[in-house]
Amino acid sequence: MDILKKLQQEFEIKASQVENTVKLLDEGNTVPFIARYRKEMTGSLDDQIIRQLSERLTALRNLEEKREQVKNAIAEQGNLTEELAMKLDAAETQTEIDDIYRPFRPKRRTRASIAKEKGLQPLADMIWGQKLIGTLEDFAAVFVDAEKGVETIADAIQGAKDILAEQISDDADLRKTLREATVQYGALLSRKTKDEPSVYEMYYDYQEPLKKAAGHRILAVNRGEKEGFLSVKIEGEEEKLLQRMERKIIRKNSDTAEILQEVIADSYKRLIAPSLEREIRNDLTEKAEESAIGVFRENLKQLLLQPPISGKVVLALDPAYRTGCKIAVIDETGKPLETAVVYPTPPQNKTAEAEKKLLGLIEKYGVDLISIGNGTASRESELFVAEMLKKTKRKVQYIIANEAGASVYSASKLGAEEFPEYDVSLRSAVSIGRRIQDPLAELVKIDPKSIGVGQYQHDMNQKRLGEALGGVVEDCVNSVGVDLNTASPALLSYVAGINGTVAKNILKYREENGRFSARKELLKVPKLGPKAYEQCAGFLRLPESEMALDRTGVHPESYKAAEGLLKLCGYTLEDVAAKKVTGLAKKIKSPEKTAAELGIGLPTLEDIIRELEKPGRDPREDAPAPVLRSDVLSMEDLQEGMVLTGTVRNVIDFGVFVDIGVHQDGLVHISQICDRFIKHPLEAVKLGDVVQVKVLSVDLQKKRISLTMKNI
Repeated sequence: MDILKKLQQEFEIKASQVENTVKLLDEGNTVPFIARYRKEMTGSLDDQIIRQLSERLTALRNLEEKREQVKNAIAEQGNLTEELAMKLDAAETQTEIDDIYRPFRPKRRTRASIAKEKGLQPLADMIWGQKLIGTLEDFAAVFVDAEKGVETIADAIQGAKDILAEQISDDADLRKTLREATVQYGALLSRKTKDEPSVYEMYYDYQEPLKKAAGHRILAVNRGEKEGFLSVKIEGEEEKLLQRMERKIIRKNSDTAEILQEVIADSYKRLIAPSLEREIRNDLTEKAEESAIGVFRENLKQLLLQPPISGKVVLALDPAYRTGCKIAVIDETGKPLETAVVYPTPPQNKTAEAEKKLLGLIEKYGVDLISIGNGTASRESELFVAEMLKKTKRKVQYIIANEAGASVYSASKLGAEEFPEYDVSLRSAVSIGRRIQDPLAELVKIDPKSIGVGQYQHDMNQKRLGEALGGVVEDCVNSVGVDLNTASPALLSYVAGINGTVAKNILKYREENGRFSARKELLKVPKLGPKAYEQCAGFLRLPESEMALDRTGVHPESYKAAEGLLKLCGYTLEDVAAKKVTGLAKKIKSPEKTAAELGIGLPTLEDIIRELEKPGRDPREDAPAPVLRSDVLSMEDLQEGMVLTGTVRNVIDFGVFVDIGVHQDGLVHISQICDRFIKHPLEAVKLGDVVQVKVLSVDLQKKRISLTMKNI
């Protein structure tokens, strides 16, 4: 397989883009660095495409390795023919390679191998040849041998049938044909195994064509089966498949047609169908997981890139019943000022006492915003806060924060190192406040798998999910950039070229030598060599550096070009520091000529212009601002037809969940998102979007709210 050509076809990009990107990856460059600082070589491929190409490159190389292993294994047996080698070379999937290798793979003792040991292969060959001289029984009688365990003619014929059944099952071309036909015409069936209510009730008597089976339904029945509520199977059109096998195997005027029909039926039912079912279900699950990971990736990206609410003193509230609500007041920089525990919720209901404490903290520290975790007792806490805010003269609003993963962080080694003086619950409160001030900086401290913005994440291949989500975090961190003098080790470890050890070394250097004054000072950090410096330097910012370009996303390798551009346009580095550089693009009459004169490519010139005009710009500024509230609705307040403003909290295959301020998120089914047809909600909406919705129905008993975004 020509891997580069295959990648070019799959990604529909130029050969030079593939060749250069693969070369850069093989040289040890990181995806963010390639996407941001090697645009001339990649043709400006974005980080998402480069990451997907990198993953596919690894998969294809693994496939090549597997192909060579199988070739060598067959060759060692002395069975590698030119035809087999050509078939292996043409195979494009792991399944096809496995099918070709199947007859040569060492097997445990089977009915067929036992029959071969009894010397029944010639009898099987005679039946397979389909021409008899005399009767089959006469020929089979020759093989009756009590010492070999062949007691009767029937035993001999049965042994031969077992050999042929396995031979048919091992036919790679036939297996491929049957697999494709099963996927095309077969169905997924699920039935209940328990006569009791569950979340899987819609699958208690369920059937769906395999070619139409949606990923989220595949994952749902898998989980239902795992939890013992469902039995699941794949049903092909058995009669049609058997007829297809007979047409392929049985010749006209065959003398052994009847016995071969029996063999074919046995081979299909006993050997082929069960293994095809496993293979097809594994394939369906793998595709469903990849689709779900894609949704999870997009949701996580939008969550991490939510705009920070900066410059506000936040009172964070981690709700609970019996143990009370944990409170943390944090200043504009995220530093904890004071912590407390209050009990406004059942069973203690010390509302007046809690109110007095919180109003005191609001006045004492000039609180601007209250961040309420959306977990247990969130509803009661929100009602309490909304009533309390009516009793303060300060303009204080509140926001419901997604607290997914806060408890994971607070109980982690990282949480303990950051706040050794606080117990687990108070660390969680601090995290809930900080994730409003700067979602990215706080959420990177949590395993991305613990941030609940997907579907069925616990049912997936955790290694694959972890790798995919880790890539998203890395891309987000580097697209925003990191302040070298304030970043935590968790944030630094996601910067291109920096691992956990180097991140800790940066922190140690900062503690021992004070704040970094220039990017080049990074080269003094232990274990941060020239290659790591090349990868990370452009993503690390120094907002107070005397060297103005250190404040921007311009890479040090382009400083000379940036200074040359400033000189051409009549500006200085002091103008960059004062944010007085404007209209650079208009002053350049021929961008291509200017780029050539500066010794850089056109994409790099365009990036430098953007950075000089808006040094250190935060791309999150373009995202919709979070919805802040000062009053509260309940589900009982909702009426059919009511129009509300809400925030998209989660996007899944069949719709989106929208926070409309009633604690219980409402569901907008995919059919209610927009007037045009869409295959997936992500085509029309993304996590964090502020949207207008209309209430379709409210089920108080099941706590379900149905919404629409159409005709508003």
